Amino acid sequence: MGLRVLAAGGSAADAAVAAMLAGCAAESVLTGLAGGGFATYFDAATGTTTCLDFFCSVPGLGGTAPAAPMVPIKISFGGVPQRYEIGASSVGVPGIPAGAGEIHRRWGRLPWQRVVAPALNLARSGVLLPGPHARTLVSLAPAMLPGLGSAVYAPEGRLLEGGELLHHPGLDAAFGILAEEGPAAFYTGRIGEVMLSQVQAGGGVLGPRDLSSYRVLQVPVSAAAFGPYRVLARDDLNETIRTIAALPPDFSPASVAEALLVYGSQRLGDTTNISVVDGSGNACVITMTLGIGAGVWLPGLGVHLNSMLGEGELIRPGTLPGERMASCMCPAVVLDAAGGLVMAIGSAGATRIRTAIIHTLSNVLVHGDDMTTAIRRPRFHPVSVDGARLVHLEPGCDPSPFTDFKIQQWDRLDHYFGGVSAVGLAGAAGDPRRGGVGRVLQEY
Repeated sequence: MGLRVLAAGGSAADAAVAAMLAGCAAESVLTGLAGGGFATYFDAATGTTTCLDFFCSVPGLGGTAPAAPMVPIKISFGGVPQRYEIGASSVGVPGIPAGAGEIHRRWGRLPWQRVVAPALNLARSGVLLPGPHARTLVSLAPAMLPGLGSAVYAPEGRLLEGGELLHHPGLDAAFGILAEEGPAAFYTGRIGEVMLSQVQAGGGVLGPRDLSSYRVLQVPVSAAAFGPYRVLARDDLNETIRTIAALPPDFSPASVAEALLVYGSQRLGDTTNISVVDGSGNACVITMTLGIGAGVWLPGLGVHLNSMLGEGELIRPGTLPGERMASCMCPAVVLDAAGGLVMAIGSAGATRIRTAIIHTLSNVLVHGDDMTTAIRRPRFHPVSVDGARLVHLEPGCDPSPFTDFKIQQWDRLDHYFGGVSAVGLAGAAGDPRRGGVGRVLQEY
């Protein structure tokens, strides 16, 4: 869908927004209209990079009534049980509609309705569920099936399998309202009213002031050297830029693992990423998420609400209502010594985002891989569990450098190890671990 928008004369921003909205219909196991995210935009004419924060904020501006208890669920991921909480009280203020609108306002060329139209059409027809998403759905079923979710993800009394039709009844109506009324419909308009009604009925504290005061933020851009290149992105919860700056010159697996262990943790998260470069050399990278979904849906609109407040580690101590939650998402651009664009890159995967990005950067910039090869290469991810050093290895990843680690060997390339999408001088590719694809418009 993004490629079609580029072919119609759209900018990188137009294509990225069209693709992110299409993802809300096609990749709803990973994201959705009521989620949040971040964008990094490179302007080729000026050489400037801008980072936007449209992540979820903490609700509660309208009063002091306590929220109802969230619903605890357990999900096993990578053989490790993870505890999450869902329900109406887990819903944060969504940012994706506002983010899409702001990216388009700043850098878009096509009319807003033209950019929203592809997602509306996908929502109306439904899409075939990719096999990797079907496997993820099995893990996430406790969060995806409550409420209206069972009609979407298990319409015949069993979970959808790869290649079966994924359809969200009413989601086309939500996109129609978004196209006609703009993002304000989610904050001061009729979709926002439905959202407030559903959350408050379930005991959540989301109120009118939380929605009406939400704004997209422009945040500082940080940079780190990667050999002769510079990587530019926002500062994220897992400190990706700081980790890159600390990497030793040899980029050996053992030294990279040591640098990765300085920060981070093991945590499940479902995100999706879109990286776009247009014919003028502008780049737009968007990473977004729904958390794992609150199990709360907007009736008649097919929108699943986020569960961001159920991931307690994303709320830093002292965070007040109206303030942003933290996130590991890190959409980035890579520039050469002259300031020219080399790569637009981002990844899904919560605390594995940083690992997946660094693997791909190393494979392309150090080892000279094309983008497809770089993203498909097996990855390792080190973690510290109760003081013990453990490294997860995909098949084909050499265990010999990790003599100081306990080894957990995986039997396949897996969703756990992130989901990179990148485009640049080395080509365009998406991550097979999450059904990703890369496409190039030939006239470029």
